Amino acid sequence: MPKSTKYVAKIADARGHIDYTAEEDAVWADLYAAQEENVQQYMAWEYLDGLTRLDLPKTSVPSCADISERLLDLTGWRVQPVPALIGFKTFFGMLADRVFPAASFIRSREDFDYIEEPDIFHEIFGHTPLLSDARFAAFSHAIGQAGTRADAADYAWLIRLYWFSIEFGLRRQDGEIKALGSGLASSPTELVYAVTSDTPDRDPFDILTILRTPYRIDMHQMGYFVLNDSEDLFAAADRDLLADIRHARKLGLLPNKFPEKVTAAE
Repeated sequence: MPKSTKYVAKIADARGHIDYTAEEDAVWADLYAAQEENVQQYMAWEYLDGLTRLDLPKTSVPSCADISERLLDLTGWRVQPVPALIGFKTFFGMLADRVFPAASFIRSREDFDYIEEPDIFHEIFGHTPLLSDARFAAFSHAIGQAGTRADAADYAWLIRLYWFSIEFGLRRQDGEIKALGSGLASSPTELVYAVTSDTPDRDPFDILTILRTPYRIDMHQMGYFVLNDSEDLFAAADRDLLADIRHARKLGLLPNKFPEKVTAAE
């Protein structure tokens, strides 16, 4: 995740509501309109079912408090506004408590198509549909629990599993590649790129390979991992992920496919 941001967190009131400006609501409305057709075409059915369940507002930034009410009924999760950037330890701890940390600001027009750090559109439009599915919610909980048991040196290895599944995962559906990850659902450009472009690799989902694969936060990925069945992801929640990390560390990182700049953290 980025180490700094130009954005300033929005402060919630006692109930968890945030007052967004008319321009911020307009950015949400335009992002939603830009993605609505694309997600229907390129996202997997699990995401689309969650989007239908939540029935998010299309013309204004939703309240985390309102989304939490729906998620608590569905999966026992809630959404909590946080500063623009939080550390891995805090992130894993919140997931372990079934709390999803949501950056409270919304991107500027300048970053409309792609933003490095997560914003409220990414958090709500991208993440909460899968959190409304008990199976995906359980996987995120398992990642959080593993993170609370991990040493700090293991955080960057564990987050790769989350990154290449919940954030930027793909899945095979009726013989076609569909997007599953929240980072794809919320990106007007990377969603189409991830599913249709000939540029990135699309490799079979394999936990040890994923743990060893570098990624970038400042550009579209050069490779994605494809689940043949979502059950393969849910099965990972029952693994000893810390043992997997120890094995991955012994094997070492795989070669970096990106130009120049290295990835998030060794």
